[in-house]
Amino acid sequence: MNLTIRAIEAKSDVVKFVKCQWNFYKNDPNWVPPMKMDRMNLLNKKTNPFYQHSQMQLFLAEDNGEIVGRIAAIINDNHNKTHNDKVGFFGFFECVNDQNVADLLFNTANDWLKSRGMDTSRGPVNPSLNDETGLLIEGYNMPAVTLMTYNPEYYAELIENAGFAKAKDLYAYLLEMHSFLTDKMRRMQSIIRKRYHIKIRKMNFKNKAAFKKDVGIMKGLYNKAWEDNWGFVKMTDAEFEHLAKDMKMVADPNFTLIVEIKGKPAGFVLGLPDINQCFIKNRSGSTLGGLWHLMTKKKKIDTLRIIVLGVLPEYRSTGADAALYYEFFERGSKRGIKFGEASWILEDNLMMNRALTVTMNGKKYKTYRLYDKAL
Repeated sequence: MNLTIRAIEAKSDVVKFVKCQWNFYKNDPNWVPPMKMDRMNLLNKKTNPFYQHSQMQLFLAEDNGEIVGRIAAIINDNHNKTHNDKVGFFGFFECVNDQNVADLLFNTANDWLKSRGMDTSRGPVNPSLNDETGLLIEGYNMPAVTLMTYNPEYYAELIENAGFAKAKDLYAYLLEMHSFLTDKMRRMQSIIRKRYHIKIRKMNFKNKAAFKKDVGIMKGLYNKAWEDNWGFVKMTDAEFEHLAKDMKMVADPNFTLIVEIKGKPAGFVLGLPDINQCFIKNRSGSTLGGLWHLMTKKKKIDTLRIIVLGVLPEYRSTGADAALYYEFFERGSKRGIKFGEASWILEDNLMMNRALTVTMNGKKYKTYRLYDKAL
């Protein structure tokens, strides 16, 4: 091998960084190709507000000019300010099944992080915990749902052999409508709504001023409801507005719900139809192809993903989360949805894990892992 690695900055090299992902999944029918334009936008330091407070360096590993691996080294300043630590991150990891290549990628990224004062490398995150997170370690037999990760099984071995150890596992639960939307669940959440004066409404997508107001409400709820979670970092105004703009293009107001208790915002749920069921047919990753498959196949989507669901701490004893789950999936069922995925859930979030398995008859069917390595 004539193995080399180089840091990249030029747009032409970033294009190579994005396109090379196809090299690692050529014959994998469960891989959902991303739209190349979306990947370019995610990596764009000028337009993605994440990079207003964070740094990232991309690296390409090549063997005689052929790309055999890639990685990003990331420093999230807001994470380190929030948690008072010096954790750097790695992300966008792809690699041939060769430990020498993997070691070169990780050593290079780790050296970059260490030279900038970091004492730990954590990942994979693409590029933060508010984006695609974790390495799939269980559940390779099916495609990922929208905005979740997928990778070859051998990646775990490459990462662990490079000296990384488990930091935290993240769970995905599969919910089947017929086993969740039971009479018992209907009665229970109905009682909860009456007892605590719970109302659930759709986010207003049609009125510009009302939409902006609801975005502000959801940002406040998100930053407060999740602030005690492991690894959580509040989203800035610019980041949340950027997310809202992107989500408005694909989100359905029927699955973007705000729960109010006695007229006050208490929590919300953000979900998406599993548009990966359309994009998996777009093998080239082109924007036009992706839009065509979305328009022609979206009516056949049978799965919803709950991306975010949370309730403010002072309202968690009311059962408002159960009411949100029920409302969300009842709406989905009326649209012909058969399945739901709740993801991701921290392994030590005992209350949520118990609720999903015991109360909602959910099945833990995928596991993702975040790794740490001391530098």
